[in-house]
Amino acid sequence: MQEQKKIYFLSDFHLGAPNASCSLIREKKIVQFLDEIKPTAKEIFIVGDLFDFWYEYKNVVPKGYVRILGKMAELTDAGIVLHFFVGNHDMWMKDYFQKELNIEIYFEPKAFTFSNKSFLIGHGDGLGPGDTGYKFIKKIFRNKLCQALFGMLPPYIGIGVADYFSKKSRAKTGKADEVFLGEEKEWLVIYAKEILQKQHYDYFIFGHRHLPLNVALHTKSRYINLGDWINYFTYAVFDGENISLEYYKK
Repeated sequence: MQEQKKIYFLSDFHLGAPNASCSLIREKKIVQFLDEIKPTAKEIFIVGDLFDFWYEYKNVVPKGYVRILGKMAELTDAGIVLHFFVGNHDMWMKDYFQKELNIEIYFEPKAFTFSNKSFLIGHGDGLGPGDTGYKFIKKIFRNKLCQALFGMLPPYIGIGVADYFSKKSRAKTGKADEVFLGEEKEWLVIYAKEILQKQHYDYFIFGHRHLPLNVALHTKSRYINLGDWINYFTYAVFDGENISLEYYKK
């Protein structure tokens, strides 16, 4: 890694929720954070659910988010590498980010190596045991035919329908995501431990859970959940030797 350059990880902005005015406040805070880390950032990982809903029609993208999109373009133009993992709320990404913002998009967890440390990074939805209902729905939503059929709806209808179900999903989970279930019941901890039986990673980095977590899987491996930028405003930073989970308090 370049001297004094760091790698940052953050996730779950859910821009658009619960309404435009509240979302705008968070968006400005995220842009402020990105401005502050720009001098020290070598790479930045946004690990899913940047938007509360996102669908790329052939010639239309959802209205708004000009500040965050412009800031990401500025960062990549400055030579900072940005990575984006699609989440369960913005899984209908296509090629807009690649073409307009020069950001690589990932649909599944992916392994990386930095400074001889191994990372497995992903949003986290649909991993581990249980949640068979969502895993089934995810297969439908990821199906190209289903996406094409949805794209035949006029944007004002399609986005309206999707926004309704997105809000319904959040209402169902409520505050449940803010409770640590214990290592034996945390599905991403279980998933990470299963992976470790086959292959070693120094760090497992996930979002989705909306709860900041830094859990030792054993003496040489850790699971980190990035929390969110709704309630916690948390992120992880790797300095080339160690990784830490931080709170942005400004």
